Amino acid sequence: MRNTLALTLGLAAAAVCGPAAADLKIGFLATLSGPSADVGQDQYDGFMLAVEQMQGKLGGVATRVVREDDQMKPEIAVQSLAKLLDRDKVDVVTGLTYANVLMALQGKIAGTDVPFIGSVAGPSPTAGAQCKPNLFITSWQSDATAEAMGKYLQDTGVDPVAILAPNFLGSKDKVTGLKRFYRGKIAQETYTPLTQLDFSAELAATGNSGAKGLFAFFPGSQGVSFVRQYQQFGMLQKLPMYSVHTVEPGSVNAMGKAGVGAIVAESWQPGADNEESRRFVAAFEKKYKRTPTSYAAFSYDAAMLIDAAVRARSGDVSDRRALAAALRGAPFKSVRGPFRFNRNNYPVQNYHIYQVVDGAGGKPAFKVLVPNVLANHEDAYARECALKADGGA
Repeated sequence: MRNTLALTLGLAAAAVCGPAAADLKIGFLATLSGPSADVGQDQYDGFMLAVEQMQGKLGGVATRVVREDDQMKPEIAVQSLAKLLDRDKVDVVTGLTYANVLMALQGKIAGTDVPFIGSVAGPSPTAGAQCKPNLFITSWQSDATAEAMGKYLQDTGVDPVAILAPNFLGSKDKVTGLKRFYRGKIAQETYTPLTQLDFSAELAATGNSGAKGLFAFFPGSQGVSFVRQYQQFGMLQKLPMYSVHTVEPGSVNAMGKAGVGAIVAESWQPGADNEESRRFVAAFEKKYKRTPTSYAAFSYDAAMLIDAAVRARSGDVSDRRALAAALRGAPFKSVRGPFRFNRNNYPVQNYHIYQVVDGAGGKPAFKVLVPNVLANHEDAYARECALKADGGA
């Protein structure tokens, strides 16, 4: 149903604009199939909501979105990006779900002036030595949410902790971020295959590790399976779970009571207290009949950023370098509140600690537990980026 709704919206936008009439072509490259398809679908739905709200125009320019599924496979992503750049002649590429996929695209990104705006993946090399004037990330550098959780765990004295996460670059960045702020002991550090859905062996080992808390990172459907099994093993009562991108608004209903009580770190959740966020959440829930995740919110922001940059260029997207410069400085109202790009084109923003609680009507809600646990936070890799403060090489 979710794929059908998203495809219908994409076809409707194309019908309104039509290939011949579209002046702004956007390539949307994301993970839209497989165990983690929910993440890419949330990205797409958030982005297309913004396009729809602006009557199929970004920056006042008729817009066509060309969608490609990378299947979470780097080789498929490379082929799909070649199609978007060479055949479809897109003006902007957005989406970019997983870190390992984004890293496989670095050669092609470096070989073009087309702006890229990722709204989930934020691998550390692209924030540091491999930063690029045409690569922007609207979500966060991958370490950052775990840095916020590390700060919270350190401040509250949880020691030791166990770590469970899938085995890929994004997870390694998360754990690096956690350890940057958490100085306690690590009782256990375990990585699982990225597609694994049975965690019984890992949970048994964790229960015997002597940890006082568990740091978990399992995105998409992995998170649902993991949290359900966590409850089935009776671990919620004896080992508190502290997570990033595991207990999400889009999946917490499927988790039921298993998700309630979890503590999560993020720069945005539906409980964010600002007018832009409230409007976005209401519109998303009305359109898609579900609560938006941060992935949807960051993609919505990506669309708003493009809108602001194209307006700053008076609708002219022919000069790709000028468009990238406009993206760097274009003011837009983020659902997160204060937002700006650092020299490496990664966000400088606030991070908060939330707790999942029973909300109105028994519906799980994300309550702010510690606001601004990291305020106006810059990622640790910006100093390694050779770009000038204005984004120039």
